[in-house]
Parts: sequence; structure tokens; C-alpha cells
Amino acid sequence: MSLVSEEFPQVVPYRAEEITIPADVTPERVPTHIVDYSEAEQTDEQLSSEISKANVICIVYAVNNKKSIEKVSLAIVLEVLVPVILVGNKSDLVEHSSMETILPVMNQYTEIETCVECSAKNLKNISELFYYAQKAVLHPTGPLYCPEEKQMKPACIKALTRIFKVSDLDNDGILNDNELNFFQRTCFNAPLVSQALEDVKNVVRKNVIDGVCDNGLTLKGFLFLHTLFIQRGRHETTWTVLRRFGYDDDLELHQDYLFPLTLKVPPDCTTELNHNAYLFLQSVFDKHDKDRDCALSPEELKDLFDVFPYMPWGPDVNNTVCTNDEGWITYQGYLSQWTLTTYLDVQRCLEYLGYLGYSIISEQESQAVAITVTRDKKIDLQKKQTQRSVFRCNVFGDSGSGKSGFLQAFLGRNLTVSLHEVFPDFDVLSDTDLACDIVCLVYDASNPHSFEYCARVFKQYFMDTKTPCMMIAAKSDLQEAKQLYALTPLEFCRKHKMPPPQAFTCNTLYGPKSSNLLVAPVFVLTLSSSSLCVCVCVCVCVGVGAPLSLSLVTLGCAVCVPVTGAPSATCRTSSTQSWCRR
Repeated sequence: MSLVSEEFPQVVPYRAEEITIPADVTPERVPTHIVDYSEAEQTDEQLSSEISKANVICIVYAVNNKKSIEKVSLAIVLEVLVPVILVGNKSDLVEHSSMETILPVMNQYTEIETCVECSAKNLKNISELFYYAQKAVLHPTGPLYCPEEKQMKPACIKALTRIFKVSDLDNDGILNDNELNFFQRTCFNAPLVSQALEDVKNVVRKNVIDGVCDNGLTLKGFLFLHTLFIQRGRHETTWTVLRRFGYDDDLELHQDYLFPLTLKVPPDCTTELNHNAYLFLQSVFDKHDKDRDCALSPEELKDLFDVFPYMPWGPDVNNTVCTNDEGWITYQGYLSQWTLTTYLDVQRCLEYLGYLGYSIISEQESQAVAITVTRDKKIDLQKKQTQRSVFRCNVFGDSGSGKSGFLQAFLGRNLTVSLHEVFPDFDVLSDTDLACDIVCLVYDASNPHSFEYCARVFKQYFMDTKTPCMMIAAKSDLQEAKQLYALTPLEFCRKHKMPPPQAFTCNTLYGPKSSNLLVAPVFVLTLSSSSLCVCVCVCVCVGVGAPLSLSLVTLGCAVCVPVTGAPSATCRTSSTQSWCRR
């Protein structure tokens, strides 16, 4: 009552009416609903009901009444799952503090956030009381700090460690002045002046060995600062940092942060990473490629994903993207895997970008801005042009036809891939299996029965569609056999207005034909712009129970270069090919 009227009432009722304090008159800018309880007028059942609805509980005792202080412990024995503020009222009637008496109670119950002594009669600390009550809800100590051990809790340390690693832009284990200022602007919308920055470092130097190194803040020093903030009652500083980096009250990354609701993908549209997203992913790669060999060793890859709660890429990824001679994922393979994830599972891509701190580092509202949603494929077909840069190629072929070898050539090395062959019973092919932009039909040129499978797949599923198709005559280094089919492969292709079959072999002794060059003619059939130059990168997707799938990633080149020439500046591997449809 003293808070609202700003004067002490002459007649004090047992219980005050419910009061709502509007947001614009509170320091934290949140509305506060106050419910009073009187032991003289209400029952324990009513008390339990109100406690179950409360966000914070203020237990009031009289500092001049010993029995009142003793009853505080009994009040907290109730099952309280929210922060508690102890309020020592009538401080105007005594000259001493009750803090010494109440301290054992505070140490006994971790639910107690703080204790405030006040006087309703002379309005001492009345506003401060409700400030601390709001603070206990918005910036609770419990999830952050363990008073008994006088240190931060493991979940808090884990969250702050991730924040440090995301903010360490050059991955040297130190936050230099530029990184500290970027961190400060990101969290508090204002940089630190030079003197303030030095003062912070001096505090760390005096208290923590190795807290400052090379004039930068180490992880040890960073964690010490936040421990100090909490110990000095400045929980809001740490909470501001945590919430800016996407954490909720349980110190888990918020679902809205990981999966922004702003991204909508209509049917028949696809998702791709835009230019800024690729630049960000390039910076992440460079940040962790410490030996500058354009490949990520197992240790470097583990360090990159250290900001994730789990390892997102398993060992199978090394079998589906480009790797170097040591089996390490190359820069091209790294980007290919990101491109494939974006195309096949954009929500997973958003989650991964969230862990990496894309929205923080790029200073964007969310990682959804990293995604381009393409227009409906039907519109592309109508206009006979496309703005897409990622296309899906499904590879069909009978068992033993050479699909594995065909895919191996995309990776530029031999490997063993576990595949689930497409069954001769075509009814098992789902809509997902057939949803693609390009179809490659692979048959074994040395097996007289192999072509029939490809012909049947084409006639049953693709003959009446506008999906570009190409025949691949695999194992062309072996003796060619006459296919036991009504038409020869060449006649079949001419009849259905397809490009002629392309010979392919994995046997380098016979001069193999690159699978990149085999798919490229089909790929450009999907593009109608007569002057479009594309740089073709390939992602191999091996789906269990599905046909093989390739995602052809096109990166626009500024100048058309020969197929045998150097790759685009965007690419870092000579295996990438340029192909111009002219």
C-alpha cells in the first residue's frame, strides 16, 4: 500500500487488495501483479494456490519481532519452485540490522535470492524491494551460480564457453580488443572505451593467472568476469549476454533462435544458401583450418563443431564429399555438405547456423536471412529460365550397373559406398524418389540385360514429364555387349529426343570420362539463359531405400572459362568444372 500511495496508511488492513503496477513505471519495464496474503484471513489451501501461480515470493517478517524471524524458515519449508525475497519490515523501529540473524536462513535455502530491510512507514527501500523481486524473476541466480561452492554451475560455464568460442573470430583462444568491442556492441549496443577495456583487463590480471594473454582476454578470464558479475549482484549482465546469444531461462538454446518462424518454404520451391551465408561458412572454415591446407583434419573438424551440443557430421560424410589424400574433408567438400543439407533439410541447416552464431556474427535478426527460397519450379518451366543454383539429379540403374563407380568419379577417388539398390518392382519408388531436376539412367554396357531396366524406368516415370534425362553407358572399358532390347541405346535416345548415351569408365588405364562432364550437358538443359556460365560442384547423397541423388551446385562465374581451364575464384579445387550453354 505504501508503494502505490507513497504514504503510510493510518489504518492498516490485514490484507491489501490485488495491485497491478504498469510496465512504464518499473525499472525493468515489465508489468507487476502483486497479491497479498494474510494468515489471519486466509487458509493454507489459498496460500498454496497463490504460490502455484507466483513468479516470485516475498516473505515479510518484522525485524523487531524474534518470533516473526523464526517463522521465516517455516514459510520456506513449503514446496517453493520460484525465487524468494526475504523482506525485513519495520526497520524504523530498531537501530540494528537483522541480517546477521537471517543469514543462516539464506544459506540454508538456495531459493532465497536476497534479503531487503525496509520500512513501510517511512517508505525506506519500498521501491527497491519490488525492483529486486522483478530482478529475481528476470535475472535469477539459481541457473547461473552455486552459493555453496561459490562458482558458476556447469550449464552456465558451458553456455559462456560457447559464447566465447563464437566471439573468438580468429580462433586463437583470446578475445582481442576488436573482438571484445564487437562482443560489447552485440550484447549492450555500445563499445567499451579504451580506458574501460584496460580497467577490465587489470581486474582480471590481479585475480586470475593466465586470465589475460597477449593483451587479450582468455576463456579463463572471460569466465572469471561473469563469476564476478554474479557475485556482486549484477546477474543482469550475464543474463543479457546469454539471451543475446539465444539462451532461455534453462540455459538451453531457445527453439525460436534455432528455428526462426520467419522462413516459409512453399511447395515446389527449394532452399539454397545465399552469397553472404557462403562467405560466413568460408570464414568459419578458414577460422578452423589452422594449417591452411584447405582441408579439415579430424581435430580441426571437432574444434569447429565444439559449439554444437552434438557432432552433426558422422564418419559417413567423409564418404560422400570430396576429401584429400588423408581422408580429410576439403573446402569443396565442406561447402558441398552445407549446400546439400540446406537443399534437403533446411530446418537442420538453420539449427546448425544457429549453433555457429550466424545471426550474431553477421549482425542479422536471425539465420533465416541466410536462406534463399527459390520460386516455384512450374514458373521456371513456364518462363524457361531459372534463378536457382542448386539442382537435384537422381541416378537410376539396375544392380551392378556401375552407379557406385559413377558417383565415385564425382569425388575424384575410389571409395566404398553402402547402397540400397532400386528394386525392379517400380511400385516401390516414392514421390520423393522421383522428385528431381535431372535424371541419369546408368546401364552396364557389357551386360546385355542392363539397358532394359533404364528403358522401363524412363518409359514408366519420365517419358511424359519435362525432366531432362541422360543415359550413361558405364564400364565402357569392357567389351560392349548388344543390349537385348527392341531398340539400341542410341536409337532409344533418338526416339525420345535424349542426348546420345555417354560412355563412362572408372578404369583410369582406359582414359575414363569424368562424370562431371557427363552430367553437365544434362544440367545445362535445365537452364534456358543462353549466356549463363556456371561452375558445377557436386554433392553426393546416398539415401537408404532410395535412388542415388546428386545435388549439382552452381556458382556463377564472372568469365566463361574452358572446361579444362582453371576453376572459378569462388571454388578451391581444380576438379570443379565450368560449362557454358551457348
